Amino acid sequence: MFEYHGWIALRPTAEALDDEPPLRLGEIQSLVDEFAGYGLMDLQPMNGTYYIHLGGNPNRSGQHGPAVVDLFTQVGRLAPGSYGLLYVHDDEHPEHMLSFRVFRLARGMVTEHADHLLSPVIPTLEDSEAS
Repeated sequence: MFEYHGWIALRPTAEALDDEPPLRLGEIQSLVDEFAGYGLMDLQPMNGTYYIHLGGNPNRSGQHGPAVVDLFTQVGRLAPGSYGLLYVHDDEHPEHMLSFRVFRLARGMVTEHADHLLSPVIPTLEDSEAS
């Protein structure tokens, strides 16, 4: 199972005020459209700011897992003032099968971090099979 949940607040630059320079919304929408038909994915304005919200739970990471992380990288390239978080749990990844990983987008850079809020999955979220 590959589970992911995330959001991005879109900003053209870290210094941006009143959308100066304008967001590259067409290009960002094209990235979002690549995920059409699976999971939750939208690009919506809210109170003058655009946001991407995403979530899904395919059986396996496959090509979808790297593509979700790459979405954050591509948004950082197109709108380097954007920021957001992506929580990922991949129970088939040998090093992370019992934990979530967090990808942080800030100032155009995506970094990976250990999660301490939902991990370890057993016993934080689930009982062990022996229980």
